[in-house]
Amino acid sequence: MIDLKTNLSLPVIAAPMFLVSGVDLVVEACKNGIIGTFPSLNGRSSEDFENMLIQITEELATFEKNHNRKAAPFGVNLIVHKTNKRIEKDLALCVKYKVPLVITSLGAVKDIVQTVHDYGGKVFHDIVKKRHAEKAAEAGVDGLILVCAGAGGHAGTANPFALMTEIKSFYTGQIILAGGIHNGKQIKAAEILGADYAYIGTHFIASKESMASLEYKEMLINSEIKDITYTKDVSGIPGNFIKQSIERAQKIENEDIDFINKSENSKAWKDIWSAGQGVTAIKKIKPLKDIIQELKTEYNAC
Repeated sequence: MIDLKTNLSLPVIAAPMFLVSGVDLVVEACKNGIIGTFPSLNGRSSEDFENMLIQITEELATFEKNHNRKAAPFGVNLIVHKTNKRIEKDLALCVKYKVPLVITSLGAVKDIVQTVHDYGGKVFHDIVKKRHAEKAAEAGVDGLILVCAGAGGHAGTANPFALMTEIKSFYTGQIILAGGIHNGKQIKAAEILGADYAYIGTHFIASKESMASLEYKEMLINSEIKDITYTKDVSGIPGNFIKQSIERAQKIENEDIDFINKSENSKAWKDIWSAGQGVTAIKKIKPLKDIIQELKTEYNAC
């Protein structure tokens, strides 16, 4: 089975962010020693998703040849839910390209885990509470992503200290901690708590390589913790979003959030922007390489 940590310079996974994580962000993350991931649904079709896989694998192979060293592995996020009609096709493509890490969300299915294990890949699963963790453990996942209070996107409300203690009381697999992590000291703190990896998303949205619009990135720079709103009214699942983007979308639609909630999910994510409480660390738009180097310097200083 693939050892995800072999070629890492930091125990960090760049979280898969809908409409934000693309080929450039994933490749640059892997080149600089952290696991880069993206949602399969960032390809508008399974064909587009395959093209992204081709680009990533080819660019990383070229990098490894030119630099005579291995890049960090990459991963794909699959939405395991009956509303995702592409799950079978996208899973088959993960098998075809032997994606090292598959991150499952909104459902842990034993058959999917076995399919990934058959080619040597690993499966991590998003959880926000004990019940989800127990189901994922039964499905045989290799790791649990503890999405705690303050994380961007769909997130829980649990304190990381408390949730880590509860999960580790029965789960012996790998632990990935998410929720407001944005510097090297916090990565080290996650390890001290018992995590194998830190899961970082918001801090990377403002990288030059992300697919987020310039307006989105500038809104992150100008946001504080008080600007992050936790609500289920955007996508139907509780998550953290930037208050100013909600207000702007309301103004554009001249309706309330319920209108957006009834529209296509992708529209909600396109018009209303997600972020975690880690926005406080974002001061300017930077190349991803520079952000990762800052994380390394802070981490090593610990």
